[in-house]
Amino acid sequence: MEYTEIMVRYGELSTKGKNRKDFIARLGGNIRKSLKDFEQVVVHPNRDRTHVTLNGASSAAVIARLKRVFGIQNLSPMLKVEKSMEAVQEGALAMMKEQLKPQMTFKINTRRSDKDFPINTDTMNRELGGFILENFPESQVKMKNPDITLRVEIRSNGIFLTSEVIDGAGGLPVGTAGKGMMMLSGGIDSPVAAYLGMKRGVEMEMVHFFSPPYTSEQALAKAKELSGKLAAYSGNVQFLQVPFAEIQETIKEKCPEGYLMTIQRRMMLRLTVALAQRRGGLAIFNGESLGQVASQTMESMMAINDVTTMPIIRPVVSMDKNEIIEIAKEIDTYDLSIMPFEDCCTIFAPPAPKTRPDLEKARYYESKIDVEGLMKRALDGVQVTNIHAGEEFLNQNEEVFAELL
Repeated sequence: MEYTEIMVRYGELSTKGKNRKDFIARLGGNIRKSLKDFEQVVVHPNRDRTHVTLNGASSAAVIARLKRVFGIQNLSPMLKVEKSMEAVQEGALAMMKEQLKPQMTFKINTRRSDKDFPINTDTMNRELGGFILENFPESQVKMKNPDITLRVEIRSNGIFLTSEVIDGAGGLPVGTAGKGMMMLSGGIDSPVAAYLGMKRGVEMEMVHFFSPPYTSEQALAKAKELSGKLAAYSGNVQFLQVPFAEIQETIKEKCPEGYLMTIQRRMMLRLTVALAQRRGGLAIFNGESLGQVASQTMESMMAINDVTTMPIIRPVVSMDKNEIIEIAKEIDTYDLSIMPFEDCCTIFAPPAPKTRPDLEKARYYESKIDVEGLMKRALDGVQVTNIHAGEEFLNQNEEVFAELL
């Protein structure tokens, strides 16, 4: 059935004390961004819960969006009816026809904030329960742990009925923990790392290194579409496209093969830090998982981290690959991530990279390139795209053609 309102309950916000008001305001803004294309929907954030008035929008479609917004513990679709027993009975009957099966148990739970309404909570519980029993004689009333609890809220502006509690994404509203810069490749790990950071309230900007003509437009579109998947948790994300081909060509020409990956990563980190400083980022996030590939040993991480003092956060650093894949499937990024479009990291990957690079050697080889000039040209060429939840960028025909080449 179609509902008229959705009630949103908060998760960890209840523990935030004096900051609670700011957290609720941020969550309200994120909900509005997530529901941007539902123009008729109105969002009302309050201290204890947020009410989303549907005004004819599909309740199922709106619920699907809300389930992905961080900061929501759970939500309940509600039906608003007129303030009369007849209207309550009619609405309850419609709801129970969809949910109450033979031999199932139920109870009525009434709250009356409008004390001017003439029917008190005990009378409402008793009369509505009896009405449902008359219409569903194979069901039973059960006061403890029933299959269905039909909640009746009597407010000044109407009576609201609900019987479902749907789990939300939990976590904290995106943006309440500051801004981070996510080094987003086209692989499995970095979207999962971004998701985990966003779940703790980080507003994530996606930094993607693009190396045409060595990497294809499909690889870029894939990274943007991954960002669209992640935008479902905050409403939108900023996608920063950084030109990287000149830097990779220079490093390949002037540095030993074993150190290509290390010096490339040092340059990527420098550029990401520079973007963070320009755009108010407080930390760098990446999808590194300890020991997974050559650039993800502790020795390699130390040699790469040498270029900055900004915090580098690795949400998946201790996870097994199977754990990361499981989360990727849950958040619907896995199928995109395994599409065979090579990113700049794989195109220029040396056959035998150093797994334990020497920091002094890395600094020495790097001194042979014009770091400042290369960085300036790359930063001057950055393109920013505002990506909304669910935006699609991959052309399916081009995708199939690319796989055939």
